[in-house]
Amino acid sequence: MYDEEVGRWIRLHQDVLYLVGRKNGKTPLVSAINLAEFFCGPEGIKILCSSNDYEQADLMFQAINAMREESPSLEKVTRVNIKGIFFGNRKRVSRKGKFSFKNKGSIRKISAKTGAKEGRNIGVGAVDEVHEMKDNTSVMPIRQALSTQDEPLYFELTTEGFTNDGYLDGRMIEARRVLNGELDRPRWLIWLYTQDSEKEVWQDEKTHVKSNPGLGTIKKWSFTRRMVDEARTNQEMRAFVLAKDFNIKQNNAAAWLTDEDITSEDEFDIEEFRGAFAIGGVDLSKSGDLASARALLMKNGKKYTLQRYFIPETKIPALSKEDRVKFEAWCAKDLITVSTGNENDFRHVTAWFYRLFQDYGIRFFKVGYDKWSAVYWVKEMEELGFDTVRISQDWGSLSEPMKLVRTDLQSKLINYNQHPIDRWCLENTAVEMNGKMEIRPVKIQGKDDKKIDGTLTLIFVYKVYMDNRTEFLQLVNESR
Repeated sequence: MYDEEVGRWIRLHQDVLYLVGRKNGKTPLVSAINLAEFFCGPEGIKILCSSNDYEQADLMFQAINAMREESPSLEKVTRVNIKGIFFGNRKRVSRKGKFSFKNKGSIRKISAKTGAKEGRNIGVGAVDEVHEMKDNTSVMPIRQALSTQDEPLYFELTTEGFTNDGYLDGRMIEARRVLNGELDRPRWLIWLYTQDSEKEVWQDEKTHVKSNPGLGTIKKWSFTRRMVDEARTNQEMRAFVLAKDFNIKQNNAAAWLTDEDITSEDEFDIEEFRGAFAIGGVDLSKSGDLASARALLMKNGKKYTLQRYFIPETKIPALSKEDRVKFEAWCAKDLITVSTGNENDFRHVTAWFYRLFQDYGIRFFKVGYDKWSAVYWVKEMEELGFDTVRISQDWGSLSEPMKLVRTDLQSKLINYNQHPIDRWCLENTAVEMNGKMEIRPVKIQGKDDKKIDGTLTLIFVYKVYMDNRTEFLQLVNESR
């Protein structure tokens, strides 16, 4: 393209969006282009590899370095250290020219979490896995850093993901408008390897090459077939495979349980567990919101839960009309402890656990809690002899217990005594997934006013149970 500002013919495509299924060689391909620009581009060119985290950015950097090391002629005129790849080799010193120390060209890596991204001056920028970005705050400093170059080159390479209304969603809308001729962006090169529909994923494997151009050469057919077979019966695997292997965007807050999963006709009497061992779970939540406490008991391989809910009195009138009727009915049945004023009095939570011990001899092995406003409550519990365990509400901590809760609900191995608030919380819960196939509970999209505190405490007690299964089961068996 002839550029009147520069006064000469320059590179046509300066902005590249490359969307392709996982394991089709997108990172090595862009790494090779970066390496070519480093050696064949102008002297002093600076190249930046970026991603959401440092490890992902390092994958591209290491791919570039591996290719550099494969070539004796390239390796002998460059050097690599913890900061990056640079021209000049201390063992083979060149006094002048492109391959000497005087050439200040470099290849470096940063992550979205890296500070001081502003003020850079680069010729090539490559951002990997942009599907995880919620906005453009990570990419715009890199794009702005290219603004002084005559022939900059900017790459965005990714698969589809799970982030709703994220940065990639906006880019994909614009990209499709360009491909449809609705927008004129002559310098934007767009490669979208996607399926035409989800239906063809399950019905015709020959169409899989639409999202996976490397099938049979880079990516194994057997691997893709195995992933598709597993995805037919596994909810998390289905969403992951559709997004990562076939670039079909998935809602990151999909439904978690069916009505059949939640429905339980069993009830039990607390007297059956007099003198038993239990695991506790508490979601103290925000001071002005619903709080939940739970006890997990076991008998004959089945799990039973006792629960109690807490809410400030001023919050009930502020609920929607539908929910207000429910809460007033639950309060009338003594299913909720109401605190005076605008805040939950967490002493009521402590009293509930102590009452189970005092009235029924139920001994708590450990009590898991979230971190919100828990300092004084934890101190109070520990003064009464309870062993408390803090539970992080991140992906890695909640994923496996949440999966086990669903499996046990589906297998009817959880008896929550048909508690109506438990059922309501479970109905309000959706599952959110990240790129590592880890899950965590969130509210169903569009229902931000609903509560899932009961679901959280159920997951918390399962987390404590899974971390201490052998020791807890031994106590359960000895107490029979």
